[in-house]
Amino acid sequence: MRPSDLELLAVPGTPALHGTLLLTAVTTPDLGGNTYRSSLWRAAPDGGAARQWTHGERDTDPAISPDGRWVAFLRADGDKPQLHVMPADGGDARRLTELPLGAGAPVWAPDSRRVAFTARVPEAGRYGAPDEDGEVLEPGAEAPRRITRYDYRLDNVGFLRDRPRRLFVLDVTDPGEPEPLTDDQADVSDPAWLPDGSAVLVVAPREWGATDTEESDLYLVPAEGGEPVLAVRSAGSAAKPSMTADGTIFFYGQEYTWPHVVARNPGLWSAELPADGEPAKPRRLTDPESVYCMADVPPAQFRDEVLVTVLNRGAIELRAVPRDADRAPLDGLGRLLGDRGAVRSFTVHGERIAAVVARPDSSGDVVLLDGPDQLVLTDFAKPVREKGIRPVEELTATAPDGYPVHGWLVLPEGDGPHPVLLVVHGGPFAAYDWGLFDEAQVYASAGYAVVMGNPRGSAGYGESHGQAIVHGLGTVDVDDVLALLDAALERDDLDSSRVGVMGGSYGGFMTTWLAAHHGSRFRAAWSERAVNAWDSFTGSSDIGWFFTEAYVGADPVVQRERSPLTYAAQIRIPFAVVHSEHDWRCPVEQAQRLFVELKRNGTEVEMLLFPGEGHELSRSGKPRHRVQRFDAILDWWSRHL
Repeated sequence: MRPSDLELLAVPGTPALHGTLLLTAVTTPDLGGNTYRSSLWRAAPDGGAARQWTHGERDTDPAISPDGRWVAFLRADGDKPQLHVMPADGGDARRLTELPLGAGAPVWAPDSRRVAFTARVPEAGRYGAPDEDGEVLEPGAEAPRRITRYDYRLDNVGFLRDRPRRLFVLDVTDPGEPEPLTDDQADVSDPAWLPDGSAVLVVAPREWGATDTEESDLYLVPAEGGEPVLAVRSAGSAAKPSMTADGTIFFYGQEYTWPHVVARNPGLWSAELPADGEPAKPRRLTDPESVYCMADVPPAQFRDEVLVTVLNRGAIELRAVPRDADRAPLDGLGRLLGDRGAVRSFTVHGERIAAVVARPDSSGDVVLLDGPDQLVLTDFAKPVREKGIRPVEELTATAPDGYPVHGWLVLPEGDGPHPVLLVVHGGPFAAYDWGLFDEAQVYASAGYAVVMGNPRGSAGYGESHGQAIVHGLGTVDVDDVLALLDAALERDDLDSSRVGVMGGSYGGFMTTWLAAHHGSRFRAAWSERAVNAWDSFTGSSDIGWFFTEAYVGADPVVQRERSPLTYAAQIRIPFAVVHSEHDWRCPVEQAQRLFVELKRNGTEVEMLLFPGEGHELSRSGKPRHRVQRFDAILDWWSRHL
């Protein structure tokens, strides 16, 4: 796999299923247009070939009406995504919205006539909306923003308080001009209809956004308009609610004890629809220690169980939770899919389940579970697989304190000995998984053995595994990644004298830390979008106002001790500082401070800055920048390894 082969990566979105109609949006990078293209594809439940179903520039988020007659979806033809609807048996798509910042994914009402969605609504005079005099201003001519809160912006989104996300309900038979049902005081998300269609359940910040908070609850908003009502007060956060016909609410939630809001396993919760005006008290169905529920799609009832996806040792598994479970442990949940794979999304209709499953040689294919049958209905990864996918081997090691470490090794072709790249993921409460990882494939195809793992601090190995580095970054996590590297270097086909270290975000933090404290083990380092100094991160990052104290503590002395920048003078190996100019998660000053310090110290250092990009460059940045990034990485390692 070469950098330009990014164009071959086809990524399916959440499927939509009704009877024999099974749709998914498939997205691919377009290097020529420097954009992403997507269209809806129809998979054949009988096993026939999948075929392209729509031909817009960017069609996403299909939703089939409960009666099976209509498909609502988003279409962005060189502009913001707008809501469209078309007959399920084919025909022309009809545009329903013309919102200045676009619409969110549609959710059908039980009557198959209305859809709910959220959309950001700009203040007058901002983001292309006319001001009070009807004038459309250029961004640089907009009025200054008055900021009074911590949570005023978000990486990869932008400023928040001047374009709140509001709830809309639209009648597809007579759409008219949509009007928001919620005010501008709270960002709402994840709409779900009540069974009778009278109201919509949404996620909103605690106290309807009255104060700075990471906590969120579930509110009921009348479908015809009216004040929102607190329906469920969560134990910390809530996400992706769904409702059953009997009025039971299922949602994902995390338990917070402020400021301990990091490295907490999301779980499945349930609550009964409140009948007395008081908010319902939720009940946790899954064990907080062993079960990490992915909150990518809403939980779904299937027979007498609830389906969720669970991150477990690098696999993302489709698991079934009994409705009457009480903090059920992982081994008490039946597994339907996900062995050595990653279930990215799923949906249920009747007795059948459709899921998108990624594997080491695939970014995702549609799988249908129909009784005892498990049918793989698509082969979107065929083009990239034909280019050549290097095999992924599981790797285990033991840290100096006896702790087990889990990861993977991707080997290049040939007998070796091969140069080695130790690659550390971001997060830190995240994980590498069994799905196709384009970066590892590009590096292995270029001749490097790639070592990657999930050290303490990662997700999917128990909450205590994730909590192990809270107020301890750069301690046992360092022990774990070095133990994994040592286990790989025991092989005769790896060259221990040619090892590089690289990573982004928290992985960039680890790269800088390792270069300063264990530099003799590496020939060079590539540190990307890193946290290097906790003092300035606190005030400059979109999450710094709570993240630093939660992970490091409030003591300035401790913050300096845990900052890689403090030890820059110890870095003597060639060092690449890589960043995006518009990164608001780890702002560019983190790169600039490290670059200047290394330059002053006489270290061989280069800084690479990507214009117009945010923190997500490597995953969703402009396709040409993603290829240029790969080219720069391969050039760096060819010079130093």
